[in-house]
Amino acid sequence: MPTFAYSAVEPSGRKRTGVLEASDQNAAVAILTREGKFLLDIKEQAKATETSRSSQVEKKRKRANRSDLALFTRRMADLSNAGLPLDRVLEVLAEQTEALPLAEAAEHALTEVQGGLPVSDSLAMQGKKLFPEVYTQTLRAGEASGQFAESSERMADLLESEVVRRSQVTSALVYPAVLTGVAIFVVVFLLTFVVPRLSSVFKGMGDNLPVTTKILLATTDFLTKNGVLIIIALVIAFFSYRAWSRTPAGALARDRILMRLPMAGIIVKKSTVSRYARVLGTLVHGGVNILEGLELAGKAAGNLVFVQTSDQVVQDVREGIPIAQAMKDTGEFPAVLTHMVAIGEETGDLPKMLSRVADSLDFEVEQGLRRLTAALEPAIVVIMGGFVAFVILSVMLPIFQAQELVK
Repeated sequence: MPTFAYSAVEPSGRKRTGVLEASDQNAAVAILTREGKFLLDIKEQAKATETSRSSQVEKKRKRANRSDLALFTRRMADLSNAGLPLDRVLEVLAEQTEALPLAEAAEHALTEVQGGLPVSDSLAMQGKKLFPEVYTQTLRAGEASGQFAESSERMADLLESEVVRRSQVTSALVYPAVLTGVAIFVVVFLLTFVVPRLSSVFKGMGDNLPVTTKILLATTDFLTKNGVLIIIALVIAFFSYRAWSRTPAGALARDRILMRLPMAGIIVKKSTVSRYARVLGTLVHGGVNILEGLELAGKAAGNLVFVQTSDQVVQDVREGIPIAQAMKDTGEFPAVLTHMVAIGEETGDLPKMLSRVADSLDFEVEQGLRRLTAALEPAIVVIMGGFVAFVILSVMLPIFQAQELVK
């Protein structure tokens, strides 16, 4: 039996979208009329065959990343702004989304929405790993205020800015990472392959070897004799660090250390504050309660220091302290943020001020990344060149000494 998607006004005056099965369109109209609904639009839904449906599923990617969620949200915002009913929006998303987890989530949400559940609640049922709490809370606030399309658009802007920022960080660190890898390979190759072949020659020259050569030979002997133990120790250290960093105390200590690193620490902190401000601005603009927005922004910042700091801000604001003053009292927020928040509170345009702060901090993060990579690249080259020069010097000095003895 054909399925028809419709939008209608109920006797209570509330607009309603849904689907129903009927023998034809006239029968569907008759059913809705008998229910006392004023029909606005009705259209038969095309049914995909099992073969085509399974073919579409096979073509979709098995995993969803941040970029997929940003694209999913942008499409949802565009379709909502175009005036499509939410069930039609979810239906299109289920068909067009390339990531299988998001496509399946849209299908499940469609079933729930057709049963009368809000979109935000239906997406929240798919799990926080796929749809973070910030995401569903923003959509929930948009639904409550009748601004679902605008809320989803702002969420799409937020996700796209995060994708751009991660891409910039990755691009900035690729070249230094490659240089570091090459440097480590060269060092290991020289100490474990080249120098051991020369060590027997140098040892035959007695105790009159230069100090640099003795240091090089001792290092090589240590590495060749204890290579397996060193590898095992490194593996144990790696997994021990991972286990420690997953504990609350370990994760908090790790995040504090990250923000105190030379040069990189200020970039980490500014990036965290930028995300905090942008998420908070998105939530407040969407109509989320300020206390709940502060708490969610702290969780979304990606740093446990700011989770604790945001909890303190929430407590102070609940006691009647202005947001800007509460942020200033923690000592973790930069002055530019607290001043702009104070202006936003005075003018009643807090989301706009938060967005401006986030844009400003993003620019500073981008410039900081450029300076960091500009400093890292020559530093790595100099260190690697210095070590190679040390090895060459340690190898050549005994040869020069031997030549002098022959003369």
